[in-house]
Amino acid sequence: MSKVKSRYEAATVQELQDKGRKIITLNGIEIGVFYVNGSYYAWRNLCPHAAAPVCEGVVCGTRLPSLVYEYEYGRDQEILRCPWHGWEFGLTDGKHLVESGVKLRGYEVEVAGNDIYVLM
Repeated sequence: MSKVKSRYEAATVQELQDKGRKIITLNGIEIGVFYVNGSYYAWRNLCPHAAAPVCEGVVCGTRLPSLVYEYEYGRDQEILRCPWHGWEFGLTDGKHLVESGVKLRGYEVEVAGNDIYVLM
């Protein structure tokens, strides 16, 4: 039997579309809520590497797989780089870009009208 989740107001649509992210505290847990390519994502503000506040990191792109001496940049505004040690995670799936099996703790997000909710 699955646990019933509670819905917590996190931000407004306009707020996230303007700023791109908002860090909130719900039930004593810091969560970063992000707007990426028209969708919303919520991640625990805790890097699995060294417990850094990962959601405070730079949102950027990354180098894509390419041939030797070719440097192709992509996934602009889809990558979250940890501010302490530079670990990079995909904002749409929470996965570390190199270490398979390492990922951010995510939460479901709901949009109702102009309000964005995180389910916990």
